[in-house]
Amino acid sequence: MTGITTQDASAREPSLGIELPLLVVLATLWGGSYTFIKLGVATIPPVTLIAGRTLIAGLLLLVVMAGRGIHLPKNAATWRRFLFQACLNSVIPWTLIAWAERSVDAGLATILNSTSPIFTFFLTLAMAHQDAPSWRKLFGVVVGMAGICLIIGVQVFHGLGEQLVAQIAIVTATACYAGGAVFSRGFKELHPMAPAAGSLLCGAAILLPISVIIERPWTLTPSTTSVLALLGLAVFSTAIAFVIYFRLIQTLGSVGTTAQAYLRVPIGVAFGVLLLGERLSPTAWIGLASVVVGVAAMTIPPRKPTAFNGSG
Repeated sequence: MTGITTQDASAREPSLGIELPLLVVLATLWGGSYTFIKLGVATIPPVTLIAGRTLIAGLLLLVVMAGRGIHLPKNAATWRRFLFQACLNSVIPWTLIAWAERSVDAGLATILNSTSPIFTFFLTLAMAHQDAPSWRKLFGVVVGMAGICLIIGVQVFHGLGEQLVAQIAIVTATACYAGGAVFSRGFKELHPMAPAAGSLLCGAAILLPISVIIERPWTLTPSTTSVLALLGLAVFSTAIAFVIYFRLIQTLGSVGTTAQAYLRVPIGVAFGVLLLGERLSPTAWIGLASVVVGVAAMTIPPRKPTAFNGSG
């Protein structure tokens, strides 16, 4: 999931005995979202599923904000930014992923979606025009892109079938997450929960009318499993996950919190294997390893050189 960040300089001194387990919980909640989506779209169309996810999660975040005395901004300019953020961070990517998981396994979706730091790297490089990237980051880009090619490239030899199109949809969603991460830097003047709740509510405002028009949700007969998956997706993988994420941003900082980007990959794959009986091809496993190595190379901060004390 990607999202709203704050500067690392604002991080408080963390209690690792609490924060590191929370980081694992966050990775588990976000890694499990792909299994929730897979179960949800079995009987709930993708737009309706994501409309419900954004609405329920946005309302829950409003409750949390009210309890903490945090208020949403009232000026129209900020809400226009929320609307654009919603398109990049939820409306487009979540709908694409939900549609794609009708034919793509949840584990494979987790792997493909873990590549967002690679696209963030490219976007930041293109927009910032700063100093040349380090060799390690370039290595991470090459290895990560190789992983994507290993995962979806073999499908080209079988023709442009639904599986390939669905996998490309997930990669497109991942690129949207990257754009959302870059755009979210403009929200630093707000409490991080405000743009999260605001963008979720804007996402619901966009998706609900579309759902009514094209999927007519009142005519659906979703299974109990799909309804429970929707509730789990909204409550655990969105609302609660955001609350934990915002805490970790303040304690571990944005760099430390990005560890969930590659922690959630094996967790998400494990959910798909254990709960859905999915199996990955050997090529996909190699792609998974390449993606994890590439993302780690790009996100783990370099070790600072230790000053030499010549006094012996």
